Amino acid sequence: MAQQLILDLHPAPPPSLENFVAGRNAAALDALRQCERGRAIYLWGPHGVGRSHLLHAVCAAHDGHYHAADAPAGALHDIATADSLDVRLVAVDDVQDLDAEGQAALFTLYNRWRESAATRHAFTLVLAGDRSPLAMDVREDLRTRLGWDLVFRLEQLTDEERAQALCSRAAQRGLDLSPDVLSWLLTHHDRDMSRLTALVDALDRYSLARHRAITLPLLKDLLASSQP
Repeated sequence: MAQQLILDLHPAPPPSLENFVAGRNAAALDALRQCERGRAIYLWGPHGVGRSHLLHAVCAAHDGHYHAADAPAGALHDIATADSLDVRLVAVDDVQDLDAEGQAALFTLYNRWRESAATRHAFTLVLAGDRSPLAMDVREDLRTRLGWDLVFRLEQLTDEERAQALCSRAAQRGLDLSPDVLSWLLTHHDRDMSRLTALVDALDRYSLARHRAITLPLLKDLLASSQP
């Protein structure tokens, strides 16, 4: 029980627009901060560029509804066909993974978004996928709708930007990553920022549980202990 309490001392900070390191994605971040009613924003890029982070963050910032691709399509259909929409923003993640029923529900939601865009019932639609609208493997009438309004390609962070993101995540947890630990993370581990930040969180918990300072040997011990 005591060890569990130690591990829970520093929960990972939730995704927010403030703790997203924009890099070359400043225009997309600015659009999400403004998020005017009646706008649709489509974000695309490979795994690890922060699509899900941004969708969770924009929902938190604007009291929105987040819909994952593997969630029941009926929930999205209910939002699209409700008599009144009680949220100002709807976010749909991983559009490329929607099944036929989910694509149909999103098509209906897009139509409702367009019909209400110039009225007092307007809402913001934010979507994310791994490909550009024209390259998306979805039904044709939905593919064209993905490009109706704002479209942003999310770019991978440079090594300097990744270092900044890791230091920021560490600072949020009250940590100071030494240069050798930071250098090792950037040169020997996954470039996916979600996995890198998860490793920083795990390293924090591991150091607390072992009552040891965060050093390169401790990081290597953590990685060795997680191997099958």
